[in-house]
Amino acid sequence: MTAPKHCLVVEDSELIREIAIRMVDDLGVEADGVDSAEAGVDHCREHQTDIVMLDWDLPSMAALDFLRGVSELEEKQRPEIILCATENDPQQFTLAKAAGARHHILKPFDKDLVAAKFAEIGVIDSQAPTAQKVANSDKR
Repeated sequence: MTAPKHCLVVEDSELIREIAIRMVDDLGVEADGVDSAEAGVDHCREHQTDIVMLDWDLPSMAALDFLRGVSELEEKQRPEIILCATENDPQQFTLAKAAGARHHILKPFDKDLVAAKFAEIGVIDSQAPTAQKVANSDKR
């Protein structure tokens, strides 16, 4: 039996952070949340984290600072990172990807979108009902 996957939600908005944690928990993935990039890097140093949902617009220490901090971890400690952005800005995504965020989703997101992204990355089974529903809707 494999250990459950763990997700960290790095989001300064308490409401969005709590909603995202609930969505992730509903997908069968353990989730924690922090409100700053600095706390997120500390969490990744101290806990095995498989995936991070990272808000692009963080106060003080920005998302790029988080990405730099995580890149300094040993390779086996580095989580998959999903950049969560409010704007569809290709330049922003390119910059984040170069810094280590290989995936992105746009806000507002729902559980189906998160499930599809988690399935794409391999965090959850792509045959899970929610991920399957999203995959089928993409074929229409």
